[in-house]
Amino acid sequence: MQISNSEKILMDVLWMSSSKSHPLSAKQIIDRIDSKLDWHDKTVKTLLNRLLKKQAIGFCKEGRGYLYYPILKESEYVNEASEHFLSRVFNGSVSSLVASFAKQEKLTEKDLAELKSLINKMEK
Repeated sequence: MQISNSEKILMDVLWMSSSKSHPLSAKQIIDRIDSKLDWHDKTVKTLLNRLLKKQAIGFCKEGRGYLYYPILKESEYVNEASEHFLSRVFNGSVSSLVASFAKQEKLTEKDLAELKSLINKMEK
């Protein structure tokens, strides 16, 4: 499922603050969005409608308003987005991704230790 950067901001709010048993109103979502974004209420409601159409979120009616909750799990989104990125940018090659970070000296000693640990676990 493709989610835009703007939609992801709303999903982050819902993943952090909401569940089906504790959904959020549009106003609560707006209140939790970074004030630096300075989005209009209409913008947020448009993004919520897009996410509803994509079935990334669900809603329940309460009185005259709607409460929203995530359907798409964050872990599922991360896995899909990671695979899409890896495929699109590195032709599906994890080693090319790691090599790119290594060439740019973006890998810390801690990163290297974690990678070695992951590899060791995978080999067992």
